Amino acid sequence: MKLNAYLIIIVTMSLSLMSCDQASLKKVMDTVGSAAGLTEGDIAKGLKEALDLGVGDAVSFLSKDNGYYKSTYKILLPDEAQNVIDKLSFIPGFEKVEETLVKKINQGAEDAAKKAGPIFLSAIKGMSIGDATKILMGNRDAATQYLHNKTYTSLYNEFSPVLENSLNKYGALDYWTKAVTKYNSLPLVKDVNPDLADHINSKALVGMFDLIEKKEEGIRSDVSQRSTDLLKKVFAKQDN
Repeated sequence: MKLNAYLIIIVTMSLSLMSCDQASLKKVMDTVGSAAGLTEGDIAKGLKEALDLGVGDAVSFLSKDNGYYKSTYKILLPDEAQNVIDKLSFIPGFEKVEETLVKKINQGAEDAAKKAGPIFLSAIKGMSIGDATKILMGNRDAATQYLHNKTYTSLYNEFSPVLENSLNKYGALDYWTKAVTKYNSLPLVKDVNPDLADHINSKALVGMFDLIEKKEEGIRSDVSQRSTDLLKKVFAKQDN
């Protein structure tokens, strides 16, 4: 009796598969094969690999000339700097203080982005992903948000000196110091000294994380972006 039941199942499956065209059949077999034997460890590795690719895309985009400066990630001055800019724009030698400073800080951020890859990749490698299946089956940006929540503080601290060196390379911080010093010497103004480096670091990381998120969304929604066997295997589970 049991043998007959198995035979019926096999015949039914065979007839169903025979009714599929080759493309549909391949898709079914690939999905079944890729989802088989998927462990929590496999999923965690797949998520990290997706984040690694996102870092690569982010670094490539932001580190090129005008990667920040002429993109949606352009870093502007903090609001509290506007009083300085408004006052100095009428003083000889500082007429273009905002334009000059914004250019310098974005050049510094682009230079620092070249060195951001190893910092991010180290953070991803050392990150322990808990409940990887839940992240995989979650929102389109779930892995990126997990990375942000788990590593942002350490990334900020490690990236900060790298960024500061790059800002000094383009004279951004020295120029800002001169501008603030001049502003504070004016009569009837309240002394200010906004932390420009902190502002730039925060904004630079916003750009990095946004591009990592875009890559994650691409891998989740576009099968062609799953460039390795592991990515294909892991994200096939999400497609079901």
